[in-house]
Amino acid sequence: MMKLNLRHTLLTATAVMLQLAVANSQTHHNHQEHSGKDHKGLSIEALKESNEFPNAKLSMSNITTEPLGTDSVKVTFNFDVKNYELTKQTENMPEEHCANSAEGQHIHFILDNKPYQALYKPTNTVKLAKNSEHYLLNFLSRSYHLSVKSPEASVLIKFKIDENGKFVSLPTPKEPMLFYSRPKGDYKGQDAKNVLLDFFVYNAKLSAKDYKVKVNVADTSFTVDNWTPYFIKGAPAGNLKIRIELVDKNGKTVSNAFNPTERTVSIQP
Repeated sequence: MMKLNLRHTLLTATAVMLQLAVANSQTHHNHQEHSGKDHKGLSIEALKESNEFPNAKLSMSNITTEPLGTDSVKVTFNFDVKNYELTKQTENMPEEHCANSAEGQHIHFILDNKPYQALYKPTNTVKLAKNSEHYLLNFLSRSYHLSVKSPEASVLIKFKIDENGKFVSLPTPKEPMLFYSRPKGDYKGQDAKNVLLDFFVYNAKLSAKDYKVKVNVADTSFTVDNWTPYFIKGAPAGNLKIRIELVDKNGKTVSNAFNPTERTVSIQP
């Protein structure tokens, strides 16, 4: 893995380097912008992501509702998974240690861009209010929580629960959208050494001339113009804040309900 060192502006007596390890320097052009004092020792490295699941497919097979009191319903989502094995341990684990699910490969179920639920079986049930609208993104995930980005490995829908508690499908979203995935939760011991940063882009192409993602990790800022996962290395103990934001080719924030997204995770080395 080849590393490209990006220089930071000197704001204190200590100069801190953000490193982006880039698998192919001719196609990965991440531009870093500085915004404040960095945490000493924190670095961010791009991962080389091979697409070993080119034929993986995820689709919705059936959606049902059941009344829950007078104002809510229980909604059950069922999925079809093809050319991908849930609960299997992913074979191509990164060389560096990172958090990995003992339950294996799974589906990331992201309702309204809230923290995802990991599904190890192709079904999930949630409680939703009547007269409510929602976005639901689902994608296949490796056992170490990295999204599978094959063309058919994800499904995004928009729907509503009407006044009678019925599921009503709405037109498929066409607007550019960015969904937060990792990091999530608490990281302890070995898992805190390499914290996966991953997001999911929908209806938008990332490139130097198109959409981009602005990323803030603690006080380190950089702009991503290719869809690449990262390792956050050397994060200090305590709360670690992450912010992602989809911007257009002119650097303007894309307007939708979930942009930007901010999360905080706990680091306990």
